[in-house]
Amino acid sequence: MDLKEKVRALPDSAGVYLMKGDDGTVLYVGKADNLKKRVSSYFQKGRYLSEKTKILISKVVDITFIPASSGAEALIYENSLIKQLSPRYNVALRDDKSYPFLKLTMNEDFPRLLITRQKKPDGAVYYGPYTNVKLLREALVILRHMFPLRTCVRMQKRPCLDYHIKQCAAPCTDMIDKEHYKAIVAELRLFLEGRRTELVKLLSEKMAAAAGSENFEEAALLRNRIETLSAIRENRVTYNPSGETEELKDIIGIKGALDRIEAFDVSNMMGKEAVGSMVSFYKGRPDKNEYRRFKIKTVFKIDDYGMMRELIKRRYARVVEEKRKLPDLILIDGGKGHLAAATEELGKLGIDGVPAIGIAKEREHLYLKEKKEPLILPRESKALHLLQRIRDEAHRFAIAYHKHLLSKNIKVSELDNISGIGRKRRKALMRRFDSLDEIRSARLEDLLKVEGMNEKTAKNIIDYFKK
Repeated sequence: MDLKEKVRALPDSAGVYLMKGDDGTVLYVGKADNLKKRVSSYFQKGRYLSEKTKILISKVVDITFIPASSGAEALIYENSLIKQLSPRYNVALRDDKSYPFLKLTMNEDFPRLLITRQKKPDGAVYYGPYTNVKLLREALVILRHMFPLRTCVRMQKRPCLDYHIKQCAAPCTDMIDKEHYKAIVAELRLFLEGRRTELVKLLSEKMAAAAGSENFEEAALLRNRIETLSAIRENRVTYNPSGETEELKDIIGIKGALDRIEAFDVSNMMGKEAVGSMVSFYKGRPDKNEYRRFKIKTVFKIDDYGMMRELIKRRYARVVEEKRKLPDLILIDGGKGHLAAATEELGKLGIDGVPAIGIAKEREHLYLKEKKEPLILPRESKALHLLQRIRDEAHRFAIAYHKHLLSKNIKVSELDNISGIGRKRRKALMRRFDSLDEIRSARLEDLLKVEGMNEKTAKNIIDYFKK
């Protein structure tokens, strides 16, 4: 396959591309929301290119890529690979003050990871700078999911929502001791510094220990992280949608095409703001234009089966009404009961020709309607990896929406308690600051920069959070 064919074969999805010279050396690392569109732009006739870029393109003999689920994930990989490989044609940013950094507060007993534009000699460790603050914020969410460090400015007295959705280890209530917390921080530093060989070895040891203790859910999460890190470390692509889908078709007994899979998950944490999610994958890739999120409307208690029935009914009643194409497979995040609830609702809608399966988190067993016993696939199964990837994305999407709704309600109710804060000032504060924690730690001069703010109300905010 020559260079032009390789460019044409790139996917229309996010990732990192690596341009290599004739000796295999990586000359340039770049990120893209759409790999094919971005890389193709280098080779378009008549397109203006700087002299430096022209020289680079003249030396490129091979292009490989690493897939990512989003531009934010690609940003993380890009920065880490640049640190690891030091490609000749990647330009270092000169004006550090203009761009944001990731700051790891190593000067605290339980470090936090946050975004800042000021690099200070304060004992913290800084990574970057990064050119795209929007992508960096999205990347921070991904990193916090992988490495559950605390986010609160002041240590609370009870676990917050982040703990319940497994994005914080809750050192505030001694759920984790300093040594174990430091181990998470050490993993994060290895990741951000591009020291993937060391990190993969460390995670492999932890995975073996988790499996030996029959903590299969933790072992599965560690395995997925190891596979991703291995692909990046070796600058290769492990993604092989023909192998995954063909194996899955054989397992389920699908004779026709298996292009589109739609997956559902329910999130009802703490019994508040119950929500559901649906993600859609086309030929093994997330099709985010087809993602859907739902506020639960008909179930008023913690009833996962009832909520799953509502999701299926709302989704496919509309698909049938609009005479849209049904998916080739429906994936349910859950076991036998969740699958039974979903298939019962599909039957009511007259949808019998679409296979539906469930995947249970505990031991990654598969449930099929026509089989009494769960199907247990080997851990190295490509089909299992595909289903896990889709299931995890549905879970992430549901949790993100759930957290957004809860945090929105918390922000609104908290700010409404402060004298002088009405609807307009509340909106202005949320535009100026990214989170309630930032408002809580803001100085008087920072608050006075908020549109419509006066000194009396700014002091009320400071006094309120001091109490």
